[in-house]
Amino acid sequence: MASGVHDPEGAKLPLAMATEGAGVVTAVGEGAVDAHGDPVAVGDALYGALSGAAAQEVTEKTAGLFRRPRNVDPAEAAGLLLVGATAAHALQAIGVRAGDTVLVHGASGSVGSIVTQLAIGRGARVIATASVGHHERLRGYAATPVVYGEGLADRVRALAPDGVDAAVDTVGTDEATTVSLELLPDPARFVSIANFSGAVQAAGGKLIGGGAGADPGREIRAAARPELAAALAAGSVQVPIARRFPLAAGADAYAFLAGGHAGGKVILEP
Repeated sequence: MASGVHDPEGAKLPLAMATEGAGVVTAVGEGAVDAHGDPVAVGDALYGALSGAAAQEVTEKTAGLFRRPRNVDPAEAAGLLLVGATAAHALQAIGVRAGDTVLVHGASGSVGSIVTQLAIGRGARVIATASVGHHERLRGYAATPVVYGEGLADRVRALAPDGVDAAVDTVGTDEATTVSLELLPDPARFVSIANFSGAVQAAGGKLIGGGAGADPGREIRAAARPELAAALAAGSVQVPIARRFPLAAGADAYAFLAGGHAGGKVILEP
């Protein structure tokens, strides 16, 4: 969006960046309620979809916002729902259930981390691709980490001699698609959130998200948000925070994010 790829004519500029956040209510309109229908008052801590959230103050309808428990880091709350709903949609699209062995590509990233945790929470075994520096965190989720790159299919076979039942691609690489389709007995149990080349669907896999030809899954994602909020409050899901930047260093934050290897959410703090 910032680079102009999604708006080459520049018609939407200037652009208010960031679409989710967390904060404390400083003023409230009449009849305001949260996502559960409870009244909202000044001083309430809320989080969720906030248009133009890269700001010290925003004005937003509260009906889609959730209350942040005191024990939850505002940064984790701010970063949960978008990636969490995507992760929940991915798992539902391929029917992940207890006893499955699931290959997750890009498991250290924002979506991949939540996919991994939710799949394990369903009773699945997760083989998680990531660079070595993220393996300890993935083991903490009870996943089995593996390095991506040349020879990945053989390394996965060594870890899962009986094969894998499902695969989730959160990175969009050719390797993620090729290896998944090579290992899966049923291509319909492969889903990508990032490969919009047409290769996934041509092979019988599934594509979700906002790209061309992808299933947006709006109802699935809406239904997942209250469950994700409950999981965050209970401490059963963690949101990986890659880096925090002061709001004044927003340009540096977006430059870091554009590098493509953040390994978690990038947070702006006023």
